Amino acid sequence: MKKILITGGLGYIGSHTVVALLDAGYQAIVVDNLSNSDKEVLNRIKELTGKQVSFYQVDIRDRAGLNHVFRKETCDCVIHFAGLKSLEESIYKPWEYYDNNVGGTLTLIDVMREYGCKNMIFSSSAAVYGTPEQLPITEECPKGERMNPYAQTKSMQEQILMDIQKADPDWNVVLLRYFNPIGAHKSGLLGEDPQGIPNNLLPYITQVAIGKLPYLKIFGNDYDTPDGTGIRDYIHVLDLANGHLKALSRIQANCGCEVFNLGTGTGYSVLEMVHYFEQACGKKIPYQIEPRRLGDVAACFADPSKAKRLLGWEAQNGVLEMCKDAWRWQNKNPNGYKK
Repeated sequence: MKKILITGGLGYIGSHTVVALLDAGYQAIVVDNLSNSDKEVLNRIKELTGKQVSFYQVDIRDRAGLNHVFRKETCDCVIHFAGLKSLEESIYKPWEYYDNNVGGTLTLIDVMREYGCKNMIFSSSAAVYGTPEQLPITEECPKGERMNPYAQTKSMQEQILMDIQKADPDWNVVLLRYFNPIGAHKSGLLGEDPQGIPNNLLPYITQVAIGKLPYLKIFGNDYDTPDGTGIRDYIHVLDLANGHLKALSRIQANCGCEVFNLGTGTGYSVLEMVHYFEQACGKKIPYQIEPRRLGDVAACFADPSKAKRLLGWEAQNGVLEMCKDAWRWQNKNPNGYKK
């Protein structure tokens, strides 16, 4: 298994995973519609790896476009990142999220079936747990009421893939439930480059630190947590990329369908993350408390022991390291990938 197709491969997690794949000797074919990414990423990937990536600007809902890709490329496995990803936006644009995420995945699976590619690693989310029944969260934790349409689309996509594999055991599917990816490539050449005002904490903090935004908005300080702000499990994007390499080994072993949490197992509050980032960048981060956002939960952090036991994977980077790498990226690229 050497030829891997990566949907959304120029996005934040996708681009770091493409570099990890190329460094490990795999051949990468990237499909991306550039709705939340930049073609400059291709140049950065080549600079980091010395290797060329086959790139197709195709939306995963475009059946004809996907057919063209699969006719030209014989793929052994698909790593599926492509999808809309803002929890808050999904509340106001549910149709767009169901159409893009669920509809696109159905089209992708159907084209994969047509061309005999029955291996997929799916980019899922800890959001499928809703308000978790237990902390830390294991893979056996029941899926609670999903707090927003984004989380619902991830849960639905998981169920579709589980049902497909159950109906056809020739499929091998690994569902990776990410917690909160942050950080950037150690070189500062790849990082998170959100369009408009960031929805996620770390890119928001980095843009305050670089002077693009006046202050950080902290949504809620009245949660049932030690300092009142929400607690999350933050994982370095490089550790996450490595998790996909480990998942490929399970695919190659004909795993059937498996689910893994990818997190560190430690939760940090928003205010703790602010203080860590201040250490990383040497600046004070001004902030303002705002009302809670719809769809947020008080605390969410992983039990990653299954991934360690079966994948041989565990996070290597601590939270200060994550903040330093995020700051290096932002400092070297104040406008992201735009010159």
